[in-house]
Amino acid sequence: MATTNDLKNGMVLDLDGQLWSVVWFQHHKPGKGGAVVRTKLKNVLSGKVVDKTFNADVKVEIATVDKRDMTYLYNDGAAYVFMDKSTYEQLQLQPDVVGEAVHFLLENQDAIVAVHDDLPLYVELPASVELLVEYTEPGLQGDRSTGGTKPAKLETGYTIQVPLFLTTGEKVKVDTRTGDYLGRVNS
Repeated sequence: MATTNDLKNGMVLDLDGQLWSVVWFQHHKPGKGGAVVRTKLKNVLSGKVVDKTFNADVKVEIATVDKRDMTYLYNDGAAYVFMDKSTYEQLQLQPDVVGEAVHFLLENQDAIVAVHDDLPLYVELPASVELLVEYTEPGLQGDRSTGGTKPAKLETGYTIQVPLFLTTGEKVKVDTRTGDYLGRVNS
């Protein structure tokens, strides 16, 4: 148990039997009345985001979430198989647990798997990854006033927008949170 004054971003709360991750919080003291804590909470399982206001010093239950360093091994068609780096134990995760991380996963890539009471919750990747451009159309100069973009298919099968100067076979840095192109990787 902790109070709402102890909240931090990334903390996981157990509210009414559901797990909620604190995305944002703000202590607020209005001119009249008691202090409150405004929060933006994200449901760990469904991804739903809600705004919730707590009175200051209200007790909230903090969920124990174990973040394990793991290595992605392979996809067996139905599940994604990860291996714990310390125990070498293999864990099979369903596609809904892996979520958007599937677009950036390569075999033997490191990831963090969050587990609560032996139930895998989600997969966390590094902020950016380097992936190979598997295919993109050649860039053509046209009549435009600013730099243009074109679609590029990455080695994971995911398609992102890249600048016109990129060609097939180049490595690019991609933001795993948004899927945005961050830059070219020089070999």
